[in-house]
Amino acid sequence: EIEKNRHQQLGQPAIVDNRPGAAGLLACDVVAKATADGHTMTLGTTSTMLSNQFMFKKMGYDPQKDLVPVTRVCWAPIVLVVNTKVPANNLQELMAYAKSNKGKLSYGSYGIGSHGHLVLASLSNEANADMTHIAYKGEAPMVQDLVGGQLMMGIGSILSLKQHIDSGKLRAIAFTGLNRVPALPEIPTFAELGHKQDAFTISGWLGVAATGGTPAAVVEQLATEIRKAVQTREVNARVLMAGFVPLTTDTPQKYLADWNRELPIWKKLLADAGVQPT
Repeated sequence: EIEKNRHQQLGQPAIVDNRPGAAGLLACDVVAKATADGHTMTLGTTSTMLSNQFMFKKMGYDPQKDLVPVTRVCWAPIVLVVNTKVPANNLQELMAYAKSNKGKLSYGSYGIGSHGHLVLASLSNEANADMTHIAYKGEAPMVQDLVGGQLMMGIGSILSLKQHIDSGKLRAIAFTGLNRVPALPEIPTFAELGHKQDAFTISGWLGVAATGGTPAAVVEQLATEIRKAVQTREVNARVLMAGFVPLTTDTPQKYLADWNRELPIWKKLLADAGVQPT
C-alpha cells in the first residue's frame, strides 16, 4: 500500500525487490552502493540500521556514511510472554519465580543479539536468575515451542504471538517501549512497572533509508510522501493489524537524531549481554 501510494504521488513506478538473508545486510548493501538520487531505498529495522554493525565484523558498508535516514513508518515493540504453566500472572510474580529458580529457567528469543535477547538478558541480570538464553532461527519455531510447552518464556512480536495470547495458550506479561500498544491495551509496559533501563524503554522501529549523499530536498520529499501513505486509512489499518504502532509525524531530522542517540545504547546492550561480533 505504501508503494502504491508513492506511485500515485510521485508519478513513477515503485518496484519492491525483496532481498532476504544475512540479517538484512544484503538489502542494505544494495542501497548503500546505489546512486544517491533517492530512487533506491530500504525498509529496515533497528537491527539492520543500528545493531548489525556491532554483531558483524565485516558488513561491506558503513550505515552512518552509506545510508541516510528518511522517515520511520512505525514503532515495533515486543512483548514478553509465558506459557500458562508458569505460576506468574504479572512481571512481579515472574521476577520472584525466576529468583527462586536461579539457574533453572530458560528463555527464548528470535536470535542472538535480537532486542528480545537483550531484554531478557537484562531481566535475568536484574533478578540474578542466571537464566539460559535459547536463540531460535526466527519467531516461528520459538512460538511453536512456547505453545507446546517445551519453552516456558519468550519474547517477540504481536504479529506472531497475539493469536496465542487471545486463545489463552500464552500469557502476556509486559511490552517494551514507553507507551501501551493498541493491539493489546490491557498489557502494561516494563517502564510502567518500574523497569526503566534502556533495554526495556527503547522500542524497535521500521524505517526507510536512502543511499548516503542523497540530496536533502529529495530526502524531504520522500519522507513527506511516505508519511502521507502511512496516514491513509488502509496503510494505518494494516500497520495496526500487524501489531505495530503507526508513526505519522517523523521527520528526517528527528529520525537522524534518534538514530545517533540510540546507536551507543544498542552497542552497550549487546556488550552487556556478551554478544561478540562474528
